[in-house]
Amino acid sequence: MSTHKLHGRRRAAAPAAVAAPVPQARPRDAVRAERRGRGPVRQAAGLAGVTGAGQKAGMALAATGLVLAVAIPTTGAAVAEEPAKPAKAPLALVSTPLSAKVEFSRTGFSTTADPDGRLKQIMSTASGSVTPASAKGSLAAPLAHMTETSPFGQRISPITGELGEFHRGEDFAAGCGTDVHAAASGKVTFAGWHPYGGGNRVVIDHGNGLETTYNHLSSFSVHVGQEVSRGELIALSGTTGASTGCHLHFEVMVNGDVVDPAGWL
Repeated sequence: MSTHKLHGRRRAAAPAAVAAPVPQARPRDAVRAERRGRGPVRQAAGLAGVTGAGQKAGMALAATGLVLAVAIPTTGAAVAEEPAKPAKAPLALVSTPLSAKVEFSRTGFSTTADPDGRLKQIMSTASGSVTPASAKGSLAAPLAHMTETSPFGQRISPITGELGEFHRGEDFAAGCGTDVHAAASGKVTFAGWHPYGGGNRVVIDHGNGLETTYNHLSSFSVHVGQEVSRGELIALSGTTGASTGCHLHFEVMVNGDVVDPAGWL
């Protein structure tokens, strides 16, 4: 018999068993469980929505033979459609009564394609004074090749050798029989022998006080009153009159006074 019994004591009862704690479900365990219940397509779609890796998921599913039906947002900027342009209204036709009189003034405009129009404009607006800047290039060259041999103005006379002779025009080298052309359109007012040294001479009136003369000609092919056009063949160069050799003596006159041809050619 044990000592505990002798003293009337009872043996302590065994401690009661403690119940094991029930594990609490974690949030991500529920997500994992939900994913286990999904098919591969739904998992990929969810991954695309959460991580933005839709393109990678689509490529992975395409490689396994599955079809991905998920809308993947693009990152490019949206392009606004250009609004349709309204159709142009048809041009309205302008009609003029048959009795209306329509006129155009040639002096009101000039173009490089109408050099005579430019010349007429210069002369009509000059009021008796034409500046070289405005007249330059308004006359055409009377020869195909222009080589000056004696300028306009004071010079030594090639015939007498005296100083102070006033040269009324400009001399250009030209072998006898070289074609001579009208410097501008106009009317022939003289064609014949010039008694003051010009020899065979042609004068053309271009209007508004402008005239050109062609001197020392071997022959000419125009007559007084004839209308000629700019660049038309009018004569052949020579050495008639007060001349020391074949050449062309060319003059420009404005209102009867000679001016330097270099300012017009």
